[in-house]
Amino acid sequence: MAALGREAGADLGDKGVLPVGAGEAPQDIKTAAYTHRQPSPSLGDAILRKPMVIEIIEKKFEYLRKEKTLNLYGTVVFGTTASFSGMLANFIFRYCFKVKHDALKTYASLTTLPFLSTIIGYKLLVTDALYSGNINQENCVLRSSLVGIVCGVLYPTGLAFSKNGRLAVKYHTVPLPPKGRVLSYWMMLCQREIKGMLIPLVFQTAYGILNGMQHYAIFESTFEKSVHEE
Repeated sequence: MAALGREAGADLGDKGVLPVGAGEAPQDIKTAAYTHRQPSPSLGDAILRKPMVIEIIEKKFEYLRKEKTLNLYGTVVFGTTASFSGMLANFIFRYCFKVKHDALKTYASLTTLPFLSTIIGYKLLVTDALYSGNINQENCVLRSSLVGIVCGVLYPTGLAFSKNGRLAVKYHTVPLPPKGRVLSYWMMLCQREIKGMLIPLVFQTAYGILNGMQHYAIFESTFEKSVHEE
């Protein structure tokens, strides 16, 4: 019987007839081959989404570039108005103290220092706070107006008062004040002309409010557009 089985198997092998299941590949091999031939859906989605991501990034950069340009323009104008306020304060106190010396030196400092202090103060108190998300619209407007008042009016007024007061003492252009009453004496000497500083005070306050409102509106619109694009 064993001999007959071996002979039958040999005859089947010689005739090219294979047993059932001998020519079929295992199930896991077929699955792997099928998976290898099919394209990955996640890869296709990534290829399709890549241009969209690049477009969104480009739009964000465009929004930020426009925002920075507008904000820089408003800040520079704000600093320029502070420079004009410093020039007016210097003119008033030079007239009050009858100072005619070192005109270029005083005008240069009274133009440059208020300009720089306004830009730096606005960046620290308003711009950086907006990007960090720590202030709302009311606080933004309040801080902007305070920068205009302090850096654009009070600081140049005090600077012009001290510089020209020292020049008046140095060159004896006005009578020396009594001891212990220097500040009150000089204030009485300039009390009429110093009222002219109310003009830049009102202007800097109003411009600070408008600049703060505009800056916050630009920031809010840019943020909403960037979120909408995402």
